[in-house]
Amino acid sequence: MKKIISILFIFITALSIVSCSTRRQPAKSKPPARSERVAKKARPKYSNQTLSKLSKQFGVRLTQADNITLYNTCSSWIGVKYRYGGNTKKGVDCSGFVSAIYKQVYRTGLERNSANILRKNCAPIRKNNLREGDLVFFKTTGSGNRNIPTHVGIYLKNGRFIHASSSRGVVVNNLSEAYYVRTWITGGRVKRQKK
Repeated sequence: MKKIISILFIFITALSIVSCSTRRQPAKSKPPARSERVAKKARPKYSNQTLSKLSKQFGVRLTQADNITLYNTCSSWIGVKYRYGGNTKKGVDCSGFVSAIYKQVYRTGLERNSANILRKNCAPIRKNNLREGDLVFFKTTGSGNRNIPTHVGIYLKNGRFIHASSSRGVVVNNLSEAYYVRTWITGGRVKRQKK
């Protein structure tokens, strides 16, 4: 009887060891990139009044989860007149506006024209993968290569983007508007800069 109990004990022990070792460990999620962790930690809290004001101004519902620093910074540029080659609130063109916002909000320098921003600073992304702060590129003027952008803006959310329009200055538009559907080239996610 002792022999049967010993064999049974060894069998149960072996079975439990085997079953434990073959148990699949849950997949570990990839930790967020350092820049994303820093950006989330560094985001200040904004009052409901500020969120409400910015939501109305941009035509989207904003929460603390959004990059309110981006919206707040862009808010101060709305209505600035267009000026070719400009990069201040006295007058700004599309790439000057995008570069100024990226410097203020993300502490990131960008090239000075839309074609070079796409070519040197961004990884192309599809329209349905756009995230807050991504760039949007269009071919709005001139002949030549259809894939070389002549206009750039900053994606906000829900199809809305902000840009310096040559006719209206800094404004918010929607990617679904016919003009922007027709002139769309690609989205761009700014690459992390090497230190």
